Amino acid sequence: MVYNIDNTDKRKRIMIKLIKGGVYYTEGRLIKENVAFMVEEKKKKAIRGTLTYNIIKAHNKGSESDLKLSFDALVSHDITYVGIIQTAKASGLKEFPLPYTLTNCHNSLCAVGGTINGDDHLFGLTAAKKYGGNYVPPHLAVIHQYMREMQAKCGAMILGSDSHTRYGALGTMAVGEGGPELVKQLLNQTYDIKRPEVIAVYLKGKPKKGVGPHDVAIALVGATFKKAFVKNKILEFIGPGIKNLSMDFRCGIDVMTTETACLSSIWETDEITEEFFKIHNRESHFKPMRPADPAYYDGAVVIDLSTIEPMIALPFHPSNAYTVKEFIENADDILGGIENDGNKLLKNGGFSLRDKIKDGKVLVSQGVIAGCAGGSYENIVESAEILRGKSCGNGQFELSIYPQSQPVFKGLADNGYASALMSAGVLLKPAFCGPCFGAGDTPANNGLSIRHTTRNFENREGSKPAEGQLSAVALMDARSIAATAANGGVLTPATEAEYVKKIKKYYFDKTIYENRVYAGAGKPDKSAAVVYGPNIADWPEQIALGDNLLMKAVSVIDDPVTTTDELIPSGETSSYRSNPLRLAEFALSRKDPAYVSRAKAVKADEQARRQDGILPDAVLKDVGIKVKPDTVYGSCVVARKPGDGSAREQAASCQRVLGGVANISLEYATKRYRSNLINWGMLPLICRKFEFKVGDYVYIENVRKLIEEDAGVMPAKHISGTVVKNITLEIGSLTADEKQIILDGCLINFNKNK
Repeated sequence: MVYNIDNTDKRKRIMIKLIKGGVYYTEGRLIKENVAFMVEEKKKKAIRGTLTYNIIKAHNKGSESDLKLSFDALVSHDITYVGIIQTAKASGLKEFPLPYTLTNCHNSLCAVGGTINGDDHLFGLTAAKKYGGNYVPPHLAVIHQYMREMQAKCGAMILGSDSHTRYGALGTMAVGEGGPELVKQLLNQTYDIKRPEVIAVYLKGKPKKGVGPHDVAIALVGATFKKAFVKNKILEFIGPGIKNLSMDFRCGIDVMTTETACLSSIWETDEITEEFFKIHNRESHFKPMRPADPAYYDGAVVIDLSTIEPMIALPFHPSNAYTVKEFIENADDILGGIENDGNKLLKNGGFSLRDKIKDGKVLVSQGVIAGCAGGSYENIVESAEILRGKSCGNGQFELSIYPQSQPVFKGLADNGYASALMSAGVLLKPAFCGPCFGAGDTPANNGLSIRHTTRNFENREGSKPAEGQLSAVALMDARSIAATAANGGVLTPATEAEYVKKIKKYYFDKTIYENRVYAGAGKPDKSAAVVYGPNIADWPEQIALGDNLLMKAVSVIDDPVTTTDELIPSGETSSYRSNPLRLAEFALSRKDPAYVSRAKAVKADEQARRQDGILPDAVLKDVGIKVKPDTVYGSCVVARKPGDGSAREQAASCQRVLGGVANISLEYATKRYRSNLINWGMLPLICRKFEFKVGDYVYIENVRKLIEEDAGVMPAKHISGTVVKNITLEIGSLTADEKQIILDGCLINFNKNK
């Protein structure tokens, strides 16, 4: 299978080859299993020859197939750490048993909700002191750059409560998960999964001038995501092309592997990796890592770096990939399709993008280079060289650049790049993740923003379709964004820019962190008090699963994919994530505004049932269904494929605090969303037919027994009006702990009961 992105020059094609089925990596090349003629014993040895196998083996307390992983370190930012610590505290937390870093790069503007962002930061600092953690103050570094600079180690594993937790290019296997999985690690429990398949990403060739890491990443996401080729698998980067990539370039590709829907990533390490650790005064954390010869992989992606062209991922997904040239040449047709998608989000339409086409050129409104993907030293340096002596202009177009850490910012200033950018009219801003999730640089209505950030889902840039406003984001590499800025906002690939690609050496100033970071890992002060602001609230109590389950569909989403941004919006909701009930008011507000009121009505009926012992819905009697005693009644969300995107646990917990008991879907977009449902005591059900309407009921008798017996499938009754159908629901494989968490009602109850 070959994925081609054609330019008008048919002699030039981006070549990404997807190889299904097993392959061996031997003598520097890939060989398909069906032509390798390896005997079974050699295959078994080769399976154990991957980097992935050996890192997992060193962290696994379970069997070869059923993994129970313990991580070396944890990391969270200021949207997630309050809820995680509150959950762990309610579950019996005494101190952090492993290094846990709390960063502040999401709610760091302290601009919404009065004092509540600052209150969360004070909570984080005092919790780090009490329980023994690290605390990185606002604007000092974005979460993933700090972990690259200070925590990643060759052969280590790190778990983070942000979906872009990826440090594979530094030899660290990192996983982004919902908060409850970090809670388990804080309670000395394990991360339990089936052994994932491993996909080789074989790099060859060398990128041309003007091509950056986002170009490679967008091409990779475009080739794999829609085919689910690497979903929930490990990507292992190998091959001769790696030596042609700097560490910033590797990290820029690596962080975007999240958008392929893979579970994690890992790379070969070499002298370039070693130099990174030397620069950051951590030479002892480097070790050379190579797969064995031979090593066996479950499939492969082959990327010829020399064929990669400047890319653009158009709204509303990073996989909506085109070369910049192809897009410009077909802009009217492509933007017409995006307009149609955008107008589906608006009640009265009015979304327009084709008006950006002028005389065969595409004009954009804004450029942003930011965060863990865009704000690297080399991305910004090349942008500065492209803009040197030029101007962003004084029209609508503006360019903002956020270096990803204060040390990077200082390096840019020391080497003169900050001055060159400012002279060109670029706005340099401190480390902040806001443009990635809709909490900063929101364009004007109908605006088109080009960004070197991680995601461009609908509404991710901060607009509010429910209020008649919508703008859009396209992802591009920093180099092409700078080329566009130098051309007055006319979309331009960096391969057409004339500039000197000369990068001055970067020197890391560790005193920046020594003077500001609270480094308390392993040094808890049990006498310290955690400071709570008025918005910080405990999790409401959740009840255990009854013998039987009756649920009412209060939202049915027919979209092909439902993102976590749609389940609980980012941006304006971020400040309320320390208050579960207040945050829940925003649940599905952009997708189904009536959801909250419907869910609350079901919850009120359940509370009345618990008090009076009577189920409220007489309609079931009308169709001849007698509901048994000890039946829990709750709401459910039905969606075709929910959970794409962020690791945020609130996509599930908001449903739970509103009385949610299950999701019903055709499939789940990510492993982490399914895990979030389970950890909040909700059933992640699969139904092979999508025939539900809002107001339908589903009744499962003996649900508790079915889960206890690991039935996997559950007979149920689907009641739609006066029509009753017998259906089969699947719950899939559950570990022993996952079963008990669902039975107990949530992870907090599970730990209390233990």
